[in-house]
Amino acid sequence: MKTVFRLIPLIALISPLLAEDPVTCDLLVYGGTPGGIAAAVAAADEGRRVVIVEPFSFVGGLVSNGLTHTDLRSLESTSGVWREFTGRVKKYYADTYGPESDQVKACFEGNFAEPKVNRLVFEKMLAERKGIRVFTRYELENVASNRAMPSAILAAVFRKEGEEKPLTVRARVYVDGTYEGDLMAKAGVKYTIGREEAATYGESIAGNVPAGGDGQVQGYNYRWCVTNAPDRLPAPRPAGYDRAEFLPLLGLFASGAVTNAFGIQSANGMTLPEGMPPVTSRAVYKLQPPLLPNGKADINDMSHGVVRLSMPDRNDGYPAASKEERRRIVDEHTRYQVGMLHFLQHDEAVPASIRQDALSWGFCQDEWPDHGHLPEQLYVREARRMVGMHVFTQNDTRLTPHDVRLPPVADSIAIGDYSHNCHGTGRTGTRFDGKHSGEFYVANAPFQVAYGTLVPNEVTNLLVPVAVSASHVGFGALRLEPVWSALGQAAGLAAHLALAMENPRVQEVEVRTLQDLLHRQGAATLYFSDVTPEDPDFVAVQWLGTLGGWHGLKKPEEGTKVRWASTFGQYAEAYPDHDASLAEPIDEALLARWLELVPAVIREKAKDLKADSGLTRREVVRSLYGWR
Repeated sequence: MKTVFRLIPLIALISPLLAEDPVTCDLLVYGGTPGGIAAAVAAADEGRRVVIVEPFSFVGGLVSNGLTHTDLRSLESTSGVWREFTGRVKKYYADTYGPESDQVKACFEGNFAEPKVNRLVFEKMLAERKGIRVFTRYELENVASNRAMPSAILAAVFRKEGEEKPLTVRARVYVDGTYEGDLMAKAGVKYTIGREEAATYGESIAGNVPAGGDGQVQGYNYRWCVTNAPDRLPAPRPAGYDRAEFLPLLGLFASGAVTNAFGIQSANGMTLPEGMPPVTSRAVYKLQPPLLPNGKADINDMSHGVVRLSMPDRNDGYPAASKEERRRIVDEHTRYQVGMLHFLQHDEAVPASIRQDALSWGFCQDEWPDHGHLPEQLYVREARRMVGMHVFTQNDTRLTPHDVRLPPVADSIAIGDYSHNCHGTGRTGTRFDGKHSGEFYVANAPFQVAYGTLVPNEVTNLLVPVAVSASHVGFGALRLEPVWSALGQAAGLAAHLALAMENPRVQEVEVRTLQDLLHRQGAATLYFSDVTPEDPDFVAVQWLGTLGGWHGLKKPEEGTKVRWASTFGQYAEAYPDHDASLAEPIDEALLARWLELVPAVIREKAKDLKADSGLTRREVVRSLYGWR
């Protein structure tokens, strides 16, 4: 099966489009996901007029729809717009409940929050930027290209259900912020769906995939927000519910293969708060520990569990499906995942202890009240992936025995610090007596992402920070909301730079200038354990990183072993040996190396710097940057 596609763009006539009195702007962002929001915020902060079009009824993507335990390793990896967002979340809890409140402690520096709070914060961030307009409940219908420049998008047409008149937006640059990559597909960008064989990119994790790929994408599921509070709501009986579908669960209870309705897969030594379920993989629904603020919890798929929420064998057709077929696939996930909890809570054939366990958690009355207290969006872990100027693969995260850091990426525009991970792409056996296939979780050191990962080859005024250019394996490390936010911020600033051209060409953006803008907006392009965006020399340290100044300073003691030190759950301490140690005195070898890397004009001004004069690394970095 061929997995690479290129759609021919639907060319709308120019005159009818203009007759619709289009909305005009500098930048159109389709998809109010964290990646799309970051693109809009970054561009607006540089004075650009931005329109966000969101197909659902509110912005925030999965972060507003139940994915509230943010996937990251160490807090030191967060920067830029994501750091602004989490800082605002923490401030919300501090202002509402007090700076020493349990809610502030539970929010984990703003990375763990109630979905309604995440939505509120995102909406406020956008409302405070006067250059941003937001249109919700509009789905992409068509893309028009410019007859004079067929490789450029001229306008996009959107349709809201129930409204006769479409919304036409005409921009000079476009960002596809959707999880599905719908805008890039309509624009004729080359993309792929599914897994590649190992030989395609030389990836050891790729597994036994047939030549040409297999079309299998990661399994989807809902990320619910549940509570054990007295006012919790039981699971409703979903449309199409069939009790017979869940009867095989009874045999799993009888055999002891499944022992709980709710459980925690791993707490990594964490002391669990009162009311949390037991640590076990023999549960149906996984609660992410610890609890969210105000006693809520994030539900997810139980990795390697007996019973799974994700349905990889049922969602392969979703990425390129029609609106109607996508709705059918979403409805099937709802029927299974909500219906199973309804069965566990209410069916008298279920053992009483399991029913009691299932009833101990329920839906939140104050979350998604207009949508049956369920998220509007399914967790689409992977859909289309662009094939762009650079394809991010396992090779972008390979450690060498020569450096504690991964090899430098000169055109880095973002960082990430998560594992290559996949919740499975297929299913053998039935829903209750088989197992997922294609599942993997392989740790990485902190990595950089090249600018070309956002850039298509075919369209000159489009950037894609969410359905990015990556292999199936590589996408597993990028598909985290903080990383998507970082990529979105880079896309927004790249759009800003392209807008300065008479005919915007994102392929010709000067990456050094883009990196400088990112650093000035507090976004990192290289990971540091001890220099955060709040440090007065953050920009200078990051600038020196673009020149390779922080690579090769130390060889690993354990070869290519990944060395995360876990703190709790999936979270970890700062990655070791990735510090700048700015307070240390500069030594002769490091000073000489830095002077080799900087431009000649700086080297001339720095000729009087001496390593034996008591200068610290901070003083030298600050001087070199100041002489630019």
